[in-house]
Amino acid sequence: MKFMIDEKQIQSVAKLLIKNKKTISVAESCTGGLLSHILTNIPGSSNYFKLGIIAYSNNAKSKLLKIPKSQLSSKGAVSQEVAMLMSKNIKKISKTDMAVAITGIAGPNNTSKNKKVGLTYISITTNKKTKCKEFLFKGNRKENKYSSVKNALIMLEENLKDDGRK
Repeated sequence: MKFMIDEKQIQSVAKLLIKNKKTISVAESCTGGLLSHILTNIPGSSNYFKLGIIAYSNNAKSKLLKIPKSQLSSKGAVSQEVAMLMSKNIKKISKTDMAVAITGIAGPNNTSKNKKVGLTYISITTNKKTKCKEFLFKGNRKENKYSSVKNALIMLEENLKDDGRK
């Protein structure tokens, strides 16, 4: 697998953010800032990108993203509920038009007995709604991180295109 993100897709997301006059914030866990890196590689990204937080540990998720510790212990950091809270809370903290959050198990090790390596949740929150998708990637650590970012970009692009039609 090539560790590349489609440049056309990145450009498309950036153009749609600018065209729709939207700002974005990002909360990342398993991707370690890769999505923020990709989004800010575009000249002029300061027009739309406002904040990125890498909350790798549960403590960081709790302190920085205001995820209740009870939620982290009952559902786990890698869950739909936590992903949705991550995107909702980073949007609120940053006061952006939209936010994306990624949490998952990149691998190769896994401390959770009930969840598989590659399990990832990507959530997008806008002013109107929050959507979350579950993925199970089958690659190695690096492949899983890139797959997460690719799918986050796809979700962002779809969301921005839908928003532009309204």
